[in-house]
Amino acid sequence: MYEQLRKSITTLAFVAASLASSGVGAQAPSTPPALNPDAPDRYIVVPGDTLWGISERFTHSPWRWPELWGLNRDQIKNPHLIFPGNVILLDRATGTLSLAPGTVKLSPKIHDAGSTDTAIPSIPAAVIEPYLTQPLVIEPDGLDNAPTIVATQEDRVIIEAGNRAYVRGIGSSNEEDWSVYRPGQALIDPDTDRTLGYEAIYLGRARRIRAGEPSTVQLTKVTQEVTRGDKLVPAGPVQAVNYAPHAPKTPIRGRVMTIYGSVGKTGESGPYSIITINRGRADGVEVGHVMALYRYGATVTEPAKEKYQPATIIHLPEERYGLVFVFRVFDRVSYALVMRITRPVHALDVVRNP
Repeated sequence: MYEQLRKSITTLAFVAASLASSGVGAQAPSTPPALNPDAPDRYIVVPGDTLWGISERFTHSPWRWPELWGLNRDQIKNPHLIFPGNVILLDRATGTLSLAPGTVKLSPKIHDAGSTDTAIPSIPAAVIEPYLTQPLVIEPDGLDNAPTIVATQEDRVIIEAGNRAYVRGIGSSNEEDWSVYRPGQALIDPDTDRTLGYEAIYLGRARRIRAGEPSTVQLTKVTQEVTRGDKLVPAGPVQAVNYAPHAPKTPIRGRVMTIYGSVGKTGESGPYSIITINRGRADGVEVGHVMALYRYGATVTEPAKEKYQPATIIHLPEERYGLVFVFRVFDRVSYALVMRITRPVHALDVVRNP
């Protein structure tokens, strides 16, 4: 039952964005990335840098940083190749980047986590980290049979970290660590009005401290209020992913369904916001895909020039205004990080090949 539950909430293993499996080299644009007029001849990498951010200093197509470095198929499998303190040199004749002599080579290395010698990430890891385990996409009835909190310690309405709760449905499971969820809003395809799934809102973590029916659990982490009726799902490990950016191999066109971190009631958002897209693995979307944002082309009516002539319906063109980076993919839904925009992102905007 628990294995089926894992599948129903789509806790799928991430797809490593490697050149060998995604065909990056085969579909890469033939024209080299154009350099910025004010691109520096050298740059010293500092903690907090990202491969995307560094590349943006040299080109207006930062997602094409593998081309700037001339990486081959083996190297791009692990894009974490550059470390704080490295000196990056620009060869204007070839339009490529390299490391100054005496710095580390462009090859994978193992470093202590948290040290200043840790390789810089492709995109800001801290921004997307909460979304690597949540929110999840679930089927319409995906949490119906999940273990449920039926009572709380001392009949508390809201449970906090350190509090206990009583859960029905764990039974004889050997799982000790659980994630706590609550069904969230429906994800509706704006093109078809079809419900693609529901978000499962991540509330925290719990550890079973007494088996039985009901079982007793203790909340070890709480990110939102936990109460009776909330659901438990076996906590699985988060798998690391190499976020090698690349364009889709085939044409993909989708729409923005929801926006996290939106401002006010307009449904707008800015850079480093998280959006959901109504396209997923079944549509050819992969982890690492870079997509362009377009304002959806509206229609306007031009009045008739003559009294008995019909009005003219004019479809306005879609206007490109930004880029997003896909970092988590489900069957019909994807999550993407807004990287660069010249106007706020709106729900229903279009995402297309860059």
